[in-house]
Amino acid sequence: MSFNIALSGLAASQKDLDVTANNIANVKTTGFKQSRVEFADVYASSIFSNNRTKTGDGALTSMVAQQFSQGTLDFTENSLDMAIKGGGFFTTAPSIGSQDLSYTRAGNFKLNRQNFIVDNEGNYLQSFPVDRNSGTTSSVALSTMQPIRIPDVAGAPSPTSNVFASFNVDARVTPIIETAPGASNFDPASPSTYHSSTSTTVYDSLGESHIVNMYFVKRAPNEWDMYATFDGQEVSLNTANAGATSAAGSTSTRVTFDASGNPNVVAPNLTFPPVDFSLTPALLGNGADATQNIQLNFQNEAGTNIPTQYASNFEITNLNQDGTTVGRLTRVEVDSSGLVAASYSNGDTQFLGRVALVSFANEQGLQQVGSTQWQQTIDSGEAIAGEANSGVFGAIESSALENSNVNLTQELVDMIVAQKNFQANSRALEVNSTLQQTILQVR
Repeated sequence: MSFNIALSGLAASQKDLDVTANNIANVKTTGFKQSRVEFADVYASSIFSNNRTKTGDGALTSMVAQQFSQGTLDFTENSLDMAIKGGGFFTTAPSIGSQDLSYTRAGNFKLNRQNFIVDNEGNYLQSFPVDRNSGTTSSVALSTMQPIRIPDVAGAPSPTSNVFASFNVDARVTPIIETAPGASNFDPASPSTYHSSTSTTVYDSLGESHIVNMYFVKRAPNEWDMYATFDGQEVSLNTANAGATSAAGSTSTRVTFDASGNPNVVAPNLTFPPVDFSLTPALLGNGADATQNIQLNFQNEAGTNIPTQYASNFEITNLNQDGTTVGRLTRVEVDSSGLVAASYSNGDTQFLGRVALVSFANEQGLQQVGSTQWQQTIDSGEAIAGEANSGVFGAIESSALENSNVNLTQELVDMIVAQKNFQANSRALEVNSTLQQTILQVR
């Protein structure tokens, strides 16, 4: 019996050495979680045995338990490197549409030849679907997860529909009187025929840029005419609103101000009325959509900033437009909630997905499958999906990797202890052998 007890001690010590050696071997493995061997004593008896004099029957390995404590972070220059600060696992699948999911803490991701985000084994990183413009997550269910693909084409252009402009015109300037009522003496090539001007870049349906200039001419106290050109060609401004007077097809629009310098906006118009002009093949000349219409809004996009006429220099207080040219991919970013965004050189941003995280009721019940990956078992419980940086899920740190949580100093001490235990059990086995030999030599 003592032979078996010593042998069980040797086996336990060997297992301890094996686990310690595996921890030390993976001290630089990204996302690795150290293991701890847990032992139990063996005690067998019957109802007729004397428990007061019964000895144990040795030791056995009860469990090799993973320790899922947080590892330290290493920061990198790769935006696709990700680390989880807190609870949760990344989810990967071996192929597109596969439900054979694996879970990992190793976030050293990269692109495959189809521009999908994958790990070192080629498994596809899973994400929740989002609205490409707002980034709002549409579902956090495991069944709706999908791989993330980085676009490999140029960003499509967006034609300009609106120009937002607010400004102050100088009330102190001398009016330029028309040569005859309704007869304009405005000439964009002659600065003496207008008081102030500004310009902005707009885009057609093909993404080609064009310059829209706006000119301001004071005709009488508190009365201003505004003209516009498209690539130097004067365009006709149209409005159906009473706040700015302009007959359909006329080349200008007239704006009047009250004694306080605010525009006369006629009820029920609560915002300054816009004007618009339509493009023509003659204006474009490049085959772009000639039905494009550009609306000039004399206010900011929120409607809180409108034109004024004060006794101060001409000033543009807001000027922007909603079109974009053709864009090339400039960078890919991942925020703390796992939202993956692609940015383009034209200022456009598209949201590609939100990195999916999962948690388990019993992490130590997960089954190791190699390459720092685990799979769900009955003991672990069902995977619970959720967004990073919310609830029990940690935040995602982009351009960072989680190191192994192995404490090398502690492992070296454990190895020495395991070695001493092995030697002690070997000595017990040797003593038992000597005793047996002595007994056999008795005559």
